[in-house]
Amino acid sequence: MLLVLGAGGALVFVLPLVALLVRAPWRSIDELVTSGPIRSALWLSIVTSVAAAVVSIVLGVPLAWVLARSRMPGRRFLRAVCTLSMVLPPVVGGVALFLAVGRRGLIGGPLDRWFGITLPFTTPGVVLAQVFVAMPFLVLTVDAALEQLDPRFEDAARTLGGSEWYVFRHVTLPAIRPAVIAGAVLTWARALGEFGATITFAGSLRGVTRTMPLETYLALETDLDRAVLLSLVLVAISFAVIYALRGRWVGAALRGGRS
Repeated sequence: MLLVLGAGGALVFVLPLVALLVRAPWRSIDELVTSGPIRSALWLSIVTSVAAAVVSIVLGVPLAWVLARSRMPGRRFLRAVCTLSMVLPPVVGGVALFLAVGRRGLIGGPLDRWFGITLPFTTPGVVLAQVFVAMPFLVLTVDAALEQLDPRFEDAARTLGGSEWYVFRHVTLPAIRPAVIAGAVLTWARALGEFGATITFAGSLRGVTRTMPLETYLALETDLDRAVLLSLVLVAISFAVIYALRGRWVGAALRGGRS
């Protein structure tokens, strides 16, 4: 009975992917790949997702350290807020970003009036939407590694005269490096596939905000072959990332956290 139910569960994931492979326009794949819209969307997706991963590392690793090591009041509440975007509908995230950094938002209004900085419907707006949705993957991964890391090594470094910044750079960060790598790659993969918050907050302007998921959605209405090809590209990238993480970095991250 368990085998039968397990096979049914596997079909939920396998069958749609098999349908994509069967329906793929293999004969015209060269023509579709070299088309301008696909190349533009792919390049924009790569640039923005890499930028989102870098921003997430710069901001997310210190945030994870605060959540794992500090004793500030309300830490559990802050952890919940910082990971809320993982379960929010992406459209809700896009609306929240509009209210925060839109031209009439809490911060976006002053930015527009005083500095002429506008984020909605721009490429930096795409990066911001991706960071909002994807950074929790890095925060949770690094936070878990820090929670499992034996604090005696950090305490020993402090006893020998190391400052908090020195201990973080030379003891903590090397110990959690596998977790940082795993979290960064997961964040990049999530940012690459982001759709809802991006189209709500940044729109769909070709060459500016139209990433691969948006191009796939639009192609579905006019050109099914192109939509299938774009879907296969995203599936291939996502599968490669998940397979590599499962086989190598996630295990290394857990071993590093227990060391």
